[in-house]
Amino acid sequence: MDTEEKIKESYQQWEEKVLKPWLSKRPERKQSFSTPSGIEVKRLYTPLDLKGSYAEKIGFPGEYPFTRGIYPTMYRGRLWTIRQYAGFGSAEDTNERFRKLLQAGQTGLSMAFDLPTQLGLDPDHILAFTEVGVVGVSMFHWKEMDIVMSGIPLDKVTTSMTINATAIELLSMYVATAEARGIDKKVLDGTVQNDILKEYIARKNFIYPPEPSMRYAIDLIEYSAKNIPKWYPISISGYHIREAGADAILEVAFTLADGIEYVRKTMERGIPVDEFAPKLSFFFAGYTNIFEEVAKFRAARRMWAKIMKEWFGAKKPESMMLRFHTQTGGAELTAQQPEINIIRTTLQALAAVLGGTQSLHVNSYDEALALPSEKAAKIAIRVQQIIAYESGAADTIDPLAGSYYIEALTDEIEEKAWKIIEKIESMGGMMKAIEKGYPQAEIAESAYRIQKKIESGEMVKVGVNMFYEPDWIGTTEVFRVNPEVRNRVLERLKKYRSERDEMKWRDSLNMLRKAAEKENENLFPYILNAIKAGATVGEISGTLREIWGEYREPSIF
Repeated sequence: MDTEEKIKESYQQWEEKVLKPWLSKRPERKQSFSTPSGIEVKRLYTPLDLKGSYAEKIGFPGEYPFTRGIYPTMYRGRLWTIRQYAGFGSAEDTNERFRKLLQAGQTGLSMAFDLPTQLGLDPDHILAFTEVGVVGVSMFHWKEMDIVMSGIPLDKVTTSMTINATAIELLSMYVATAEARGIDKKVLDGTVQNDILKEYIARKNFIYPPEPSMRYAIDLIEYSAKNIPKWYPISISGYHIREAGADAILEVAFTLADGIEYVRKTMERGIPVDEFAPKLSFFFAGYTNIFEEVAKFRAARRMWAKIMKEWFGAKKPESMMLRFHTQTGGAELTAQQPEINIIRTTLQALAAVLGGTQSLHVNSYDEALALPSEKAAKIAIRVQQIIAYESGAADTIDPLAGSYYIEALTDEIEEKAWKIIEKIESMGGMMKAIEKGYPQAEIAESAYRIQKKIESGEMVKVGVNMFYEPDWIGTTEVFRVNPEVRNRVLERLKKYRSERDEMKWRDSLNMLRKAAEKENENLFPYILNAIKAGATVGEISGTLREIWGEYREPSIF
């Protein structure tokens, strides 16, 4: 085996005898090369760029530090879950789309909710009027969940719900629907996002102030650990942080810092880490620069294993595993020449698979124009299927491992992310950092830097700042939600309210109010009871608003 000195000597000889004469005749095409996160990309990577021992930094799949994957056989044993994010209009509309996606080969459901549902407003609220069913399904009563899941066996599918500030209400609806069908909640399998910290950082769909919101999130984690054992009660989400403008390094750092905060708060309840940590999950973005994205996923997995083992004393290997869902990057897709987004999403999905994702959503090529059409959603599923069955990417574990470039990039992303986490820790953790506006300001700065690079042409965006076609006329079918949806939804809301037992409904909200006034009462059983008594999302959220108030974000500038 070549020694380090021999490699150095050979490298110097190559530079003198081969590289310099070549560059004198054929200069490189630009002055500098870097990843989207600003990491300088060297001309060539060699064994000199590797750090640490193989066992310490890379290891084997299925064992600490899980750099190469969380399972010993990865996709040779089971492919990732093909999970298309869907939901719009009324419950019937979403049920129809779910059925078609399952027929096309989707293997897990992923439910989108409209803004009123996300913000705890019923569809007849004055602020909800123009938003009913627009960016997701309107879900205000548990019987709407029953319609959405009509003909779909809740005990045989996994369902992911992108919901945060009203997460307990929506999971309670799912439980109520299952129990109405005679299905025990202990067999339910899926994920609820429930990541309120990233709402304050990036997405902004919060309702209550941070402290009660964290109590609410931890209540869900605690209740699920004890009563819905197969359910993943939180999906700690870097995706929205990235989509808000963060680069890959900030995405890793802020996501893991959020995870640290959730673990601390849950352990403060007296719950041993190994009782809940195996059911923590994560959610990352998949962007187009394949190598940076693969390195990002590998670095995040290694870092989380170390955090759980060394910071929190986890003993179970399952507690150290970073399980994650990936969604391809919506912010990278263009309204110009939208069909070429199929190529972008294919590269992004391939990066997620090469990086070892457990679940994957591929954005539709018309994402920059409207909600996905049925045709575009089916093509997105086919992208995953071609990667799975034709590309060879799933045939071996962590296929880019050992690449000098990938290993060096993994190390550099990890080193830079650790520095950010250390800064957050010095502030007192992510809650304190949010109060000081630190992550918000860093994301804003990153978004500005990236946009300036696009506008200057330094960062190429095909069809926008290079290979632009001014005479291009779009022929892409644009999907629109039926405007009659609102009337249908409002009629059912009126019907539900007229049919419920008024005394049980009122008592359930009073019990919830009293529980919320206490500091140490888990709210999940009270919200579940209110849902079963016929309370709506808006009524439950309204009760909590009375106790906790609403949050108004201070300016960070």
